[in-house]
This record gives sequence, structure tokens and C-alpha cells, in this order.
Amino acid sequence: MSNENGMAPGQIIKVLVSVVVFLVVAIWLLAKLATSGFNVDAEVMTKEAVAARLKPVGEAKASDAPPGMRTGEQVFKAICISCHGAGLAGSPKFGDAAAWAPRIAKGWDMLVDHALHGFNAMPAKGGSPDLTDDEVKRAVAYMGNAGGAKFTEPPVGGAAGASAAADPAVVGKKIYESVCVACHAAGVAGAPKFGDKAAWAVRLKPGLDEVVKIATKGLNAMPPKGGYTGSDAEFRAAIEYMVNNSK
Repeated sequence: MSNENGMAPGQIIKVLVSVVVFLVVAIWLLAKLATSGFNVDAEVMTKEAVAARLKPVGEAKASDAPPGMRTGEQVFKAICISCHGAGLAGSPKFGDAAAWAPRIAKGWDMLVDHALHGFNAMPAKGGSPDLTDDEVKRAVAYMGNAGGAKFTEPPVGGAAGASAAADPAVVGKKIYESVCVACHAAGVAGAPKFGDKAAWAVRLKPGLDEVVKIATKGLNAMPPKGGYTGSDAEFRAAIEYMVNNSK
């Protein structure tokens, strides 16, 4: 028996089945095409792999040295180089004296503050919170010196560090070169210039102990201990170093 269009029921069923099959195949092909760029091996989608891809720019392992014992060079090569190696995001390129000059002119304390707490596109500690403050300071000194500065890296612990710490003159020199130099090298804001006998003689009239006491509390433009965060004994060593070189 045929319908009005002359097709038998069997033919109608075949047509309908063909249409359904075509639609199923078409939908499958479209779905395959839409997801073809997202066929990712499960192994690369583990939590560890995803976490590695989401790390901040500078987050990496700064050598196998124990925490707190990494040198400025080690920290630079593991962390800072990601931006400072090529001068990305406005960062001063390693070894580029012209780029570093205006930054060095702002002083050690300013550079360290930016490195520790972040500045513009750079996150705090370059994105590596596991770094100690001294390790960050060593990296700043290492990069700054490559750009023309004469900073002194905070000493790494161990026999050499203990030996240096045992000599007040060495400690005083290091603190002066990393902190006090910002003002006393050029006599900024009324600070007695390093090596200026006349300027220091006036201040030493009350005695060295009184000078240390005043400097520890801060005076005029100078913050307490000149901004130095170490011990009082270390700060005194820095004053003695300046005094002894200004007699």
C-alpha cells in the first residue's frame, strides 16, 4: 500500500531512519570539531601541573642552598632573571648602567623597600615569598653592582660570616656601605659627610656614647638608627667606623 505521495510505509521508515542517523552523525562531528583543541592528556592536568602553570612570574627555587643562605647571584639566576634578564615590564635590565643609574641614585633603602614590598609590575620579593629579607637584599646588591653601584651584600652565614661578625670594624663598614652611605657619603640633609673631620668634630664634643644615643633615637631628618634594622651593637659599629675615618 502506498500513501498519497506514492511511498510505501517501509520506504518512509527508511527515510526517517536515514535522517536520524544523519543528524546524529552531524552532531557528533560538530562536537568533535568544537572540542578538538581541548583534548588534553590527564597527566598534564594534575593539580601539581596546573599549580606550576599558575605560579607568579618570579616564583622558582633559588638554588639548593638552605633558606637564608642563598647569595645574590643565586637568587638573581633563579628568580630575578625572569624579568631583569631582558628588562621586561619596565624592569631595569641586568648590567644596563643607564637603566640602573637613576634607581641607584634613589639609594639602597629605596631599592630594598621596592624589592621587599613590590613596585609597579614587580610583586613583593619578586613573587617568591620563601626568600628571606637578607636574600632579597643580596639580590638587590648583586644587580645594583652590575649596574654601577657599590653596595655590600649582607653576609651569608657560616664560618666566613661569623668571622666577619667578630670584627666590629668589618661589621661597621658593611653597615655603612649598605645603609649610612645614602646620606653620609654626600652629607645629605645635614648629615656629617664621611671623612669630614670638621663636621664630625663638632658632633663628637659630647662624646661618642652621646652621639650613639642620639643616632639610635633619630635626629631631624635621620630616622632611628638611620633606618638600620639590626642590633644596637651593630649600629654602634657603623658609627665608630664613620668616626674613625673622620678623625
